[in-house]
Amino acid sequence: MLFSTLQVVFPIFATVGVGYGLGYAGLLSKQVGDNLSTFCIIVLIPVLIFRTLATSDLAGLSPWALWGTYYTALATSAVLGGYMVRKVFGREARAACIGGFSAAFSNMSLVGIPVITSAFGQEALVPISLIISVHAPSVTLVFVLAMERAVVVDGYQEARPFKDVMHSLFTTLIKSPLVIAILLGVGWNFSGYELPVLLDGVLHPLAKAASPVALFSVGMTLLNYGVRGNVAIGSVLSLLKIVLMPALVLFLGAYVFPLSPLWVAVATLAAACPTGVVAYLYASQFGTGHAMSANSISLTTIFSIITMSFWLWILNFLGY
Repeated sequence: MLFSTLQVVFPIFATVGVGYGLGYAGLLSKQVGDNLSTFCIIVLIPVLIFRTLATSDLAGLSPWALWGTYYTALATSAVLGGYMVRKVFGREARAACIGGFSAAFSNMSLVGIPVITSAFGQEALVPISLIISVHAPSVTLVFVLAMERAVVVDGYQEARPFKDVMHSLFTTLIKSPLVIAILLGVGWNFSGYELPVLLDGVLHPLAKAASPVALFSVGMTLLNYGVRGNVAIGSVLSLLKIVLMPALVLFLGAYVFPLSPLWVAVATLAAACPTGVVAYLYASQFGTGHAMSANSISLTTIFSIITMSFWLWILNFLGY
C-alpha cells in the first residue's frame, strides 16, 4: 500500500522539483515560471474543465452533498485561520481576512487536478470539476465582502455601497477564463451535442498538457515566495490548511453527507492541496499579510508531499 501511494505521489512532486531546480539554477528565468502559470490558468485548465464538463454524463448527479461537505470544512478552516490571526497573534482585521483565505483556499487547478487524476483516474475529474466550479466564485465573494468590512474596521476607508461591491465582483468573475469555461462546459453538456471531432482534436492535447505544465510551473513559482519573517502565523495557517481541513472533509463526507467513496476521496485530496497563490496576490493588493501568505504557500507546498501522501494512504487504508 505504501509503495502504491509513492508511485502516485513521487512523479507529481518530482515534476514540481524539476521546475524548482531549473529555476533555482538559473536555467530558466522567473518570467518563464510566471508565464507558464498564466498559460495554465488562462488556457490549459479552462480547456480541461470545459472538456470534462462538456463530455461527462452529468445526468442525475447532485453536487449539493459534495459542496456541503467541502465548503463546510473550508468555512471552518477559514474562520479559525482568521480568528487565530486576529485574536491570538493580534493582527489587524485585513490581515485576519488574508489569514482566513490562506488557511482555506486550495491550489486545486495547479496541484489538485494532477494529484487526483493520478490517484483515481479520469473519472475523478467530474467531482473535482464540480468543486472547482463554485470554488473561486464563492470564496472570492465571501472574501471580498469580509475585506470590505475589514478596511472599514481598520480605518482605511468608508464602507462602499453594497451594490457597487457586487457589481465590481460580478464584473471580475464573469471575465474569469475558468468561470467562462465552466458555464460553456455545462451549457454544452445540457445541449446534448457531442464535441465535434475536429474541435476535440484541438482540445484533447491541451487538456492532457494541463497537469505536467501546471506542476512544473508550481515548482518555478515557489522561487517567488520562500519562507520569510515570523513563520509562526504561516505555520499555524498551514496546519489548518493541509491537516485540519482535509480531516474535516473526510469526516463530513464519510459520516454526515451521503457521498460515494470516490467523491469522498476526491474532496479530501482537494482539501489537502497547498494554499493557492491567490492568497499572496490579495495580500499585495490590500497591503498586508505578505509574509503570512507567502509562508503559507511555501510551507503547504513543501510539506504537501508528506501530507498528501498521508491522506492518500489513509483513504486507501479506509477503502476509498
